[in-house]
Amino acid sequence: MNKAILIGNLTRDPELSTIPNGTSVCKFGIAVNRRFTNADGNRDVDFFNIVAWRALGENCGKFLKKGSKVGVCGQIQTRTYDAQDGSKRHVTEIVADEVEFLNRVGDNGANAGTSGGTGAAGTPSDSGDMVPGSDDNLPF
Repeated sequence: MNKAILIGNLTRDPELSTIPNGTSVCKFGIAVNRRFTNADGNRDVDFFNIVAWRALGENCGKFLKKGSKVGVCGQIQTRTYDAQDGSKRHVTEIVADEVEFLNRVGDNGANAGTSGGTGAAGTPSDSGDMVPGSDDNLPF
C-alpha cells in the first residue's frame, strides 16, 4: 500500500503547465507542521513536493496560491534524472489523487471564489450556496 495523507500550507504559488501531449500538470510545495515540539519548544516542519495531473491540476493552478491550506491524498513516487552537470538527481514527490482546499472563502484572500468542498472542520463553506431555512418543512 502506498498512500500519503497530508495537511499543510503552500510554500509557493502553484506552477501549472502542459506537457507535449496536452495533459495539464500542476506542481507546488507544502509545509507540514509536526505534531510535537522539539527540545527548543518549536515545531519542526517537513516540506513536500506535490504533483497534480489533468483537471485536478488545473483546479489547483486556478484556485490555490502561496499560503493556501490544503489536504492532499496521494501516492509517494520517486524518480531519478540526469542533471545538466552530469550528476544523477533523486526526487521524491507526492502524486495527488485528491486535493481538498481547506481555506474558507475570504481567509486572507486564499482560494477566493471557491472552497474546494468542506471547510477544515468538515462544515459547509461560506460560499453563499446555502441559505438558512425554516424548520417547518422538516419531516421530523
